[in-house]
Amino acid sequence: MKNILEVKNIVKQYAAHRALNDVSITVPEGSIYGLLGPNGAGKTTLIRIITQITAPDEGSVNFNGELLNPKHIYEIGYLPEERGLYKKMEVGEQLLYFAQLKGMTRNDAMLKLKDWVEKFEIKNWWKKKVEELSKGMQQKIQFIATVLHEPKLIILDEPFSGFDPINTNIITDEILRLKEHGSSIIFSTHRMESVEQLCDHIALLNKSKKVLEGSVKKIREDFKPNIYELEYFGQSLLLNNGFEIIETKNFDNNQKRSLIKLSNGATPNALVLEAIKQVEIHSLQEHLPGMDEIFINVVSGSKKEIGSEVL
Repeated sequence: MKNILEVKNIVKQYAAHRALNDVSITVPEGSIYGLLGPNGAGKTTLIRIITQITAPDEGSVNFNGELLNPKHIYEIGYLPEERGLYKKMEVGEQLLYFAQLKGMTRNDAMLKLKDWVEKFEIKNWWKKKVEELSKGMQQKIQFIATVLHEPKLIILDEPFSGFDPINTNIITDEILRLKEHGSSIIFSTHRMESVEQLCDHIALLNKSKKVLEGSVKKIREDFKPNIYELEYFGQSLLLNNGFEIIETKNFDNNQKRSLIKLSNGATPNALVLEAIKQVEIHSLQEHLPGMDEIFINVVSGSKKEIGSEVL
């Protein structure tokens, strides 16, 4: 698989603070790549280096097979967390202005904007000043400005900030559509449910270093705690060695759900054979940890077992 972006051994120092310490990431072409980490981890600094707002002290960045250089700015779209709209400028003129900064002609921009204006239902806002718009509407304008020139790489920093659930779904659908049409997307967020929904790969930064990178599927597999969720009808289970009941939740009609950890070589089949002697089994499924669980455990270095609070 071709990579749209290869960041190699980046170091960035600000006075006594090292913002990035030997960070390398690889973004596959046509993927949605989650850039994660707590506040102060170095995410924004890395994004500013990729967008050439600042330069690294050490290391290199390759974009689409070439060493990153000024011409690539026209092939990158960046939606910063701190939005950058001009409050006194009309919406239409502002969108045209940003499009021309990215190398589009005014006529080409008008043609493409027609579709976006209809899609996002902002035709009636074309002549309004940005300061007259709600925060959510301003977010829509900024999103359009980010993707209008059809960049090869789109960087979205907290793109759902300020959106209600309906508009969040609209932007989610647009992100997936852009991916389907060949865009590569770096997606920085604290919303782990969005990471699971959208991202193919992630990198996790903490205290200026990369501490985790890989496909979302593989990372969840790597962190699975060998815990199974058993739903059944009947009395409480009494299990042999190799099965530890972590937690049980009771429902109506004598229905129960238990989290059971397997150890000492115990298998799911053995669990079923043991449980079926005592209860009526409804379902058995393995618990794969969510990205929020993994994030907390990796960042905090917690020894708390993943999967111990699921029910």
